[in-house]
Amino acid sequence: MITIIDYGVGNINAFYNIFKTLGVEVSIARNSNDILNSKKLILPGVGHFDYAMNKFNESGMVESVTDLVMSKSVPVLGICVGMQMLATYSEEGKLPGLNWINADVKKIDSSLLTQTTRLPHMGWNDILVDNNNPLFHNLKEAPRYYFLHSYYFNCKNNDDTIATSIYGNKFTCAVNHKNIYGVQFHPEKSHYFGIQLLKNFANL
Repeated sequence: MITIIDYGVGNINAFYNIFKTLGVEVSIARNSNDILNSKKLILPGVGHFDYAMNKFNESGMVESVTDLVMSKSVPVLGICVGMQMLATYSEEGKLPGLNWINADVKKIDSSLLTQTTRLPHMGWNDILVDNNNPLFHNLKEAPRYYFLHSYYFNCKNNDDTIATSIYGNKFTCAVNHKNIYGVQFHPEKSHYFGIQLLKNFANL
């Protein structure tokens, strides 16, 4: 059972529909009771870091989700701001992150960009898979994903980085630490490449 955490932020229905199409058992959690039998978790997120953290804190699910992830090693996939929430803190806000991965979140240096529209980084970008992580299995072509962000995930341990992309500078766009996964891009908007990644997560 994959459980999508609905705390009022993110493309919940898009993920739900993809997993249903793939034939993966999926549910949506809106309170702590909804996640009790979860085998895997999706933590979506869009918008401002503090807004997302506030909404998650107000949902009443943080303690239960943290117990599943940190004590019971249930796999979780954080997406976009949901990935950034896995870090200790973000330069975008004042609230602490979940601190599930030793990392912080920094603003993209716009002085390095040559594009007329500098931030946010919006659109399709190639990624470079840094190791043979199962999250990227069966992606035979060069993977391309849809991005929409102005901040990036800065790992303190390079081994946690499993894929990078380039926008001005090279930055981490996917992470994995034990049972915790995160992607900066939007797999639910990335057609074949995104569907395959979500299928890979379901098959972990």
